[in-house]
Amino acid sequence: MELPLEWVGAFLALTALELVLGIDNIVFITILASRVERRLQQRARLVGLSLALVMRVALLFSISWLMGLTSTLFTVMGNEFSGSDLILGAGGLFLVWKAVHEIGMSLEPRESAESSKPASAALMMTLVQIALVDVVFSFDSVIVAVGLVDQLPVMVAAIVVAVLVMMISSEPIANFVESNPSVRLLALSFLVLIGSTLVMEGLGFHVPKGYIYFAMAFSLAVQLLDMWIGKRGQMTLNRPRFRRVVP
Repeated sequence: MELPLEWVGAFLALTALELVLGIDNIVFITILASRVERRLQQRARLVGLSLALVMRVALLFSISWLMGLTSTLFTVMGNEFSGSDLILGAGGLFLVWKAVHEIGMSLEPRESAESSKPASAALMMTLVQIALVDVVFSFDSVIVAVGLVDQLPVMVAAIVVAVLVMMISSEPIANFVESNPSVRLLALSFLVLIGSTLVMEGLGFHVPKGYIYFAMAFSLAVQLLDMWIGKRGQMTLNRPRFRRVVP
């Protein structure tokens, strides 16, 4: 069976967009998973991304209910609020609070930052927090998918492929973030920015996503350039020097 050409184009465009939108999701999952024992971190990341996939697909099959959330529930001082506004606003507040809390934990000594809870309890608490954030990110992701494509099979296929790519790349991303504390702090500041954007969206102020992602990409590029220059300088300092001996 030959697929229509527009379906293929829509699939590729939506997959790329879902990957871009999923970057903040995987970074947040990576940071939350770092709070559990190292042997459980990969499991927490995979379970968290699996929850994100299930939520996204479930929301896609509930499109009529999802579209109903965009209708006005109440009005305050001339501003209309819908169910989606409440979800985005509450999720944004949680994201800002959690990111600021993680920044504070990152600045503390490692011994005081580690949890004294058992491994199973810490894992369960981490998964609950991941699930709460997945609701927000999944809701935003599905709204974008519905607005871009009107074929349900294409939307499901694009989201499944995007999440599978995130699962494969989760461990390298986690290792990179954990081995570079400055990148971790930069990622947390991105989450504060994204959470603030979600709160503004919930209050009815539209913030173009392009500006947000451009600022994030520019900041990350500057950080990577600074790391590269620092690594080259360290290599230069460690390079053995030979003095010429004059007979």
